[in-house]
Amino acid sequence: MLAETICSTVSVAGLGIAAVTAYRKRFLAATRIAAYALVPVALVMTGFVEWVSGMVFDPTVWAGFGLLGLSWLLFMTTRAVERRGLTASGEPQKPAKKVKGSPAAGAVAPAASAPSLGTARSGSQTQPAAPAEDFSDIEAILKKHGI
Repeated sequence: MLAETICSTVSVAGLGIAAVTAYRKRFLAATRIAAYALVPVALVMTGFVEWVSGMVFDPTVWAGFGLLGLSWLLFMTTRAVERRGLTASGEPQKPAKKVKGSPAAGAVAPAASAPSLGTARSGSQTQPAAPAEDFSDIEAILKKHGI
């Protein structure tokens, strides 16, 4: 009853604004405002407002929303546990076997993780090391472009 009264009041106010807008010779805007103003009355007449208000004030509906929230929470928790790599028993998963020829099998060279120890002497300056790579092709490109 209250919802129907509120919707009717909103529609009458909207139609009043549309009339003032039409009086100011803005007929296109007035027509658009009148169209929006008729929507609440149409919703009341179709029974949509009664259905929504019955759903909102029903405790069973709110219990259903609570269960939906609980199921979403459980779903997200299981996904987070799965991403961390824990099994159902609480133990960490064993890493997957590396397949020969896969990119991860030989991605790092054996000596790449070894620290590079220089031949620094105490009290003497170290000489800069000569480049071990051949940069002749790069130099040729730079000379070609005049750099």
